[in-house]
Amino acid sequence: MIKLLRKLHWAWCLFCLFLFFVLFWPFYYWFTRHPRYYEVLNKFRTIHSFTSAALSGIFLKFDFTEKLDPKQTYIFCANHTSNLDIIIFCILARGRYHFMGKEELMKNPLLGIFFKTIDIAVSRESKISSFRAFKKAADNLESGMSLIIFPEGKIDDAYPPILQDFKSGPFRLAIEKNIPIVPVSITNAWKVMWDDGMKYGTRPGIINVKVHQPILTSILAPENDEVLKNEVFNRIKSKL
Repeated sequence: MIKLLRKLHWAWCLFCLFLFFVLFWPFYYWFTRHPRYYEVLNKFRTIHSFTSAALSGIFLKFDFTEKLDPKQTYIFCANHTSNLDIIIFCILARGRYHFMGKEELMKNPLLGIFFKTIDIAVSRESKISSFRAFKKAADNLESGMSLIIFPEGKIDDAYPPILQDFKSGPFRLAIEKNIPIVPVSITNAWKVMWDDGMKYGTRPGIINVKVHQPILTSILAPENDEVLKNEVFNRIKSKL
């Protein structure tokens, strides 16, 4: 019975997401046409995410170590256990921000329009694709767009998920461009929806999100990227 209810809730979640995607489609189509519209585009992504989650009985509780500067460009790094993580950051981030994610998302019916425009798709198996993706991310950071990235590279296959080793790319980029990194611990999203929700379904609930103090990178040398990576890893893991 519980499994059936979770499957029904999963179907309802998808319905809500698709419903507002269809309603917002004209705005998404127009505001993805040029970077000057990206800040407005992100406001629609925030409304879409919050409304769909709320109608599904999914709410977020943010715990900030310190208030983030809305005018500052950041690199947000978080653990990744659920497709809800994208919704979480659409609500958490403000202004001009973009995601970096796997290449397959370009074919996703909901996310494809974004990963072909504002967001960055990368093939983890291709060094050329990775180089181009981080080059584009560097350019976007210089123009004032915050970057949201999940440094594990994918959702863990284990259930419950375990925090996996981080890739080094975002930490080298943060040092190179002198961008503060914000570690984020998403503590229980996997309990509400693990991965895409197909296997275990979903349920209503409150997702707790710990937003750690930004780590400044201005005093770090390029060879300190491993130290930075370990520090971010440890902060995120401390709240899981």
